[in-house]
Amino acid sequence: MSDQYKYQLDESKLPKAWYNINADMPIPPEPVLNPQTLEPITPDFLSVLFPMSLIMQEMSTERYIEIPEPVREIYKLWRPTPMYRAHRLEKALDTPAHIYYKYEGVSPVGSHKPNTAVPQAFYNKEAGTKALTTETGAGQWGSALAMACNFFGIDLEVYMVKVSYNHKPYRRVVIENYGAQVFASPTNRTNYGRSVLAADPNSPGSLGIAISEAVEVAATSGGSKKYSLGSVLNHVLMHQTVIGLEALEQMEMAGEYPDIIIGCAGGGSNFAGFAYPFLHQNFTNGMKTRVIAAEPASCPTLTRGSYTFDYGDTAQMAPVVKMHTLGHDFIPPSIHAGGLRYHGMAPSISALVNHGDIEARAVQQLATFEAAVQFARSEGIVPAPESAHAIRVAVDEALACKASGEKKVIAFNLSGHGHFDMMAYQAYHRGELEDYEYPADAIAEAMKHLPQVG
Repeated sequence: MSDQYKYQLDESKLPKAWYNINADMPIPPEPVLNPQTLEPITPDFLSVLFPMSLIMQEMSTERYIEIPEPVREIYKLWRPTPMYRAHRLEKALDTPAHIYYKYEGVSPVGSHKPNTAVPQAFYNKEAGTKALTTETGAGQWGSALAMACNFFGIDLEVYMVKVSYNHKPYRRVVIENYGAQVFASPTNRTNYGRSVLAADPNSPGSLGIAISEAVEVAATSGGSKKYSLGSVLNHVLMHQTVIGLEALEQMEMAGEYPDIIIGCAGGGSNFAGFAYPFLHQNFTNGMKTRVIAAEPASCPTLTRGSYTFDYGDTAQMAPVVKMHTLGHDFIPPSIHAGGLRYHGMAPSISALVNHGDIEARAVQQLATFEAAVQFARSEGIVPAPESAHAIRVAVDEALACKASGEKKVIAFNLSGHGHFDMMAYQAYHRGELEDYEYPADAIAEAMKHLPQVG
């Protein structure tokens, strides 16, 4: 048995192209719809929000899209990222399983998010964009885009979900450190934010509301600002595939291939970035890897949401897509995994779950933090609460191997560190966290407000 802990690729092995799953989808794509007309969207509508280069990537069915050299140069600040064999966790669990994890917390902002922030800033700069708007939940996306915009000399406004703005003050400081502005959403800066505050002055906010604010600012700027999204869309998921492309090579270095692939899923970007290159092997090379998306039981988009057309934001300004959704007016409970509190899921992930290519599993908050602490005590890394959902499922699978005696290879994406999440860990250690099952009647109510498509 190999006693190697780290599998490192040198910079010459940095991927030269992103993998685009649109080329290999086993089911035809559903149309993206205009939120006003519910007719198929046009590039003209999207061009209010995005530069044409990203719109073309969104629609592309090319299997590989070249990574521009200026983007690869910035990637080299932290990529390729390491793959670890979790020997100490395996020993703590007394499991015959071999557990590997890809660690994205080595990026300058501590998560996988710069993998798409950097190319989005690059393509906007190339198109002459002077300023961007965006939303952020846990603050990881906001800090990643702030860093990327700083590198390319673009101004940035970040609308941060209020509950996270209050829970994670140091993420705000990181965003401001890179020169961006950050606002607690809902704000009084937008028509939609003012309408939310009028109805509920103490609204905790949601990603759907923050998206609405950021989209409104870009759409009403007369072309001076564009909008940038950190998850859900095809081009965003594609940029993240550098994770899985590297992981394929690192598994080869380890002389093993995963039986099970796991990632946490909120909008779907880190999950897809890790899993899609392995799904490519399933679709084209006959591999049989199980792929599991882990989500919080308090925001059970894949496991309890409907697979249907819905708006991407609460104000019904963003495009309508077919996805697993809890309803666009879903206001999630104030759980500590702020990055997983989105009502919808990436359309491609939703389609693959619906088709049976991806398994979805919901995990409770207390079990997730229990796994996070066990991981930290074994491996030394304090994981982000979001990433800990993947750890929980990996531990459960490893314990199943212990029970059955099977020696499976399990690999998961550790999408970020938890250094800014100490309030959450403090609450866990004090016994102040509790499990929360999203009520069935709330889901049923939200389903009444879906767009009437077709």
